[in-house]
Amino acid sequence: MNDTVKASKGSRNLVLAAMIFAVAMTFIDQTIVSIAVPQIQSELGLTNTGVQWAVNAYLLSLAALFAFGGRLADTVGHRKVVVMGVVIFAGASAMCGLTPKGGLAQTWIVLFRAVQGVGGAMLFPAALGIVVHTFALRERGKALALFFGIAGGLTAVGPVLGGYLTEWTWRAIFWVNIPVAVIALVLTALSKPVTEHRPARMDYRGVVLIAAGVTLSVFGFQQSQIWGWHNPGIGLCIAAGVLLLVVFWFVELRTQSPLIQVRIFRNRAFLVENLVLGISMLVFIPVFFFVSEYAQIALGKSAQAAGLYLLYFFIGFIIAAQMGGRMLDKGGAKRPVVIGCIVCAVGFFLLAGKVTDLDLNSQVWYIILAGAGMGMMLTPASTDAVSRASRLSYGEATGITQTVRNYAASLGLAILGTISVSEFNSRIRSSLISRGVPPGQASTQAAQISQSHSQSASGGTIPAYIRLDFAYATRTVFYVMAGIMAVAAIVAKIGLRPGLQAEPEESGEAARGGAGGSAGADERAGATGPTSRAAGAGAPPWGPEPPTPPVPPAQDGPSTPG
Repeated sequence: MNDTVKASKGSRNLVLAAMIFAVAMTFIDQTIVSIAVPQIQSELGLTNTGVQWAVNAYLLSLAALFAFGGRLADTVGHRKVVVMGVVIFAGASAMCGLTPKGGLAQTWIVLFRAVQGVGGAMLFPAALGIVVHTFALRERGKALALFFGIAGGLTAVGPVLGGYLTEWTWRAIFWVNIPVAVIALVLTALSKPVTEHRPARMDYRGVVLIAAGVTLSVFGFQQSQIWGWHNPGIGLCIAAGVLLLVVFWFVELRTQSPLIQVRIFRNRAFLVENLVLGISMLVFIPVFFFVSEYAQIALGKSAQAAGLYLLYFFIGFIIAAQMGGRMLDKGGAKRPVVIGCIVCAVGFFLLAGKVTDLDLNSQVWYIILAGAGMGMMLTPASTDAVSRASRLSYGEATGITQTVRNYAASLGLAILGTISVSEFNSRIRSSLISRGVPPGQASTQAAQISQSHSQSASGGTIPAYIRLDFAYATRTVFYVMAGIMAVAAIVAKIGLRPGLQAEPEESGEAARGGAGGSAGADERAGATGPTSRAAGAGAPPWGPEPPTPPVPPAQDGPSTPG
């Protein structure tokens, strides 16, 4: 009888609670920081590009190191990596909250936001692996639904919690992670989760290539408003980043124990679902940043009111996510994904037409509509992507989709941020010239204002024409978001097949667990996620894998948890 079966129901539930608290910080931080952006920018004197880096550094670290975190958990032990990840995340959160004012502020907060991402990239895949290991096959689906449901729900809590904490001090949005981390560590110590891990060679070459490729490709877009597109460094950064990611792809194909099993993308359905997820994530995380800034700068709302504005998005998201899940179960992923993308595109398009009215009441239904579309497509696309990767462990497939999602989110924030600043700059320049300011002087002033526009966050006032100019810049961003979601709908319509997916063939032995955590004995018996699948015969759909010599599994702890 294995450890999973030996563990009592109470022990298993305690493990689940511990892992939910561990990942709670990573979900909350996806949205809570966006609410405080104007206050952070005002108090620390950050440029607009600098404050975007404070948000994006976290996403970049997650994207670059998520696969590494999963492999680290598989090789040294999931519990150890969870504990290390929680400690790193909490420590970096404390340092973010202690960011000093002055010339060091921007470097300080960007650095420790990146360190937060390192902690998140370690603890999330390791926590997922623990949940998969702890629950028997027949109970795993319910446990994972609870794990993702509660943790994901905290994303919606972030804006409201952030609004209230920011009224006290923006530093509290980082300090709130410390008690959550303490609870996670205490519950982990009490529950003593046990998982198997297999010491193996780490693909450090892959880690360096993906980290450098992700960082350089995003860095080029993020810095374009400071250096200017005429600067050859921008094109070189973007080209070098893309080239490194291409090199990473071919290197991983030839690596015996790769960081990411890129052969999985030969599975057409998995490839298409990840394309749709990547395109939609160009919008999903960045929308929190731009909506928060719009509400506080253009509408002159408080941080609390901005949090409520984002809550409207999540109202639509949560309701439609249930509809999308039911549609997935009845007829497959194509219908909810396509419809969701279209609804989201329509919602952003209609919202864009209203933001220049500077009237929140006229925008409520459109922000709900955009959130509903995103909710309807996101869960079915994520679930179907992982389910299509039948021979990989649930954890590894999840690790790949999370890497795609975080990279796309950081890239989206960089690109949309560039568009926003450029449009804002152009609008301000035109407004100043219309008020009699000479063109040369207007250009200089516009550049300064577009990089620092958060006076309202510290109780100052923003001229009406600047508020309107910012609203026009936001309108452009929302129109671009609508176009992005329309592209996602087209990709889903063309690439996805209708109906429920057929039962995929399994090989007799499940593939090596990788990024995101191996799935343990039950996974190797044929389980690939929330829904179990019987092991069968047949080759993997993406081609043969290089042989890996068997290594006896080690355990993270004693034979019986708790």
